[in-house]
Amino acid sequence: MTPRVLIAGGGVAGLETLLALQALAQDRVRSELLAPERHFTYRPLAVTEPFGGARVQRFPLEAIGADRGVEIHRDALARVLPDDRVVETQGGRRLAYDTLVLALGARPVEALPGALTFRGPQDTARMQEIVARLQEGTIERLAFVVPSGTTWALPLYELALQTAAVLGAVGITRKLSLVTPERSPLAAFGREAGLAVKSLLAEAGVVLRTGSIAEEVADGRLWMGLEGSFPVDAAVALPRLVGPRPRGVPCDPLGFVAVDELTRVLGLEGVHAVGDVAAHGAKQGGLSAQQADVAAAVIAAAAGAPVTPSPYRPVLRGLLLAGTRTRYLRHEPGGESEVSRELLWWPPTKIAGRYLSPYLAAHLDIAPAPEASGAIPVRSAAGSGVTAPLR
Repeated sequence: MTPRVLIAGGGVAGLETLLALQALAQDRVRSELLAPERHFTYRPLAVTEPFGGARVQRFPLEAIGADRGVEIHRDALARVLPDDRVVETQGGRRLAYDTLVLALGARPVEALPGALTFRGPQDTARMQEIVARLQEGTIERLAFVVPSGTTWALPLYELALQTAAVLGAVGITRKLSLVTPERSPLAAFGREAGLAVKSLLAEAGVVLRTGSIAEEVADGRLWMGLEGSFPVDAAVALPRLVGPRPRGVPCDPLGFVAVDELTRVLGLEGVHAVGDVAAHGAKQGGLSAQQADVAAAVIAAAAGAPVTPSPYRPVLRGLLLAGTRTRYLRHEPGGESEVSRELLWWPPTKIAGRYLSPYLAAHLDIAPAPEASGAIPVRSAAGSGVTAPLR
């Protein structure tokens, strides 16, 4: 019988696994997708929405399943029964598998008390309200904060640089700062990226504070442990990620799943974990896609496909949106890094997935037109737009 591969999760890691399996294993396996969501949400573009940029796109999972001939189970994983090779869903169903791929993601939680936690599309309106307040002058001092333990800080740099660009376009000067525990900006990308981003921040008038661990926003100040505090009217911070801690699967204290270099879950047969649920250091869409490609190659090879799996060796790619200035960043496992205004990968998408990126680019027609978010419009360079009080 054709081996049954059950993919639990409909995000980047889950869809990349599905598409990679179909490309590598073809009809040697039968893939199914288990996900509670109706849509795959292209979350990285959430950083542009508060500034009138590209809207977040949502692709119906049912449409993707119909296009790829894959059964979609709209339900959430409740428990894994590895001895029986079965999962139980929150809806009470039991789904059998020969190989299980956990692509469950992680849960974003508040990391800096007193700050706006920017998690993605759900916080677009609140971020836009802060920008509107900066424009009208009811907020003068805004801090962008990378909390301690954050492994993917790029979205916060984008928010800071785009905020500065919007204000600068209408000649407004405000006190913007970026606080990070990193020794240099976007340290994960290496020295060249750090120097380039530091220059961008300086040109934009954003004060940079590196090596600073923020603790809370209270009494009109940002408190930073041994470094004391400085005055702010508001702060925007990234969340902390917590693992989903799937029942029946060994997890670390934070709820993430330990895997080997071929994405196989330690201590379980026939189970892989890819993406944010896996206990890797950095949590980022492009890295999730790379892990998914490794898992798909292992599964395809076991099914008899002419594929030789390679261990996971992350290549970090980041598209930094900085107002009118865009930078492509890349960091190789050997330590080599590159910063460029020119394309460093194709297609030049925020999420660099070998199979998912070209698939989405070729299937934009299945994504419905974005609905109005209800967010407050940001004033343009001509000064148009309306504002409203914080809710």
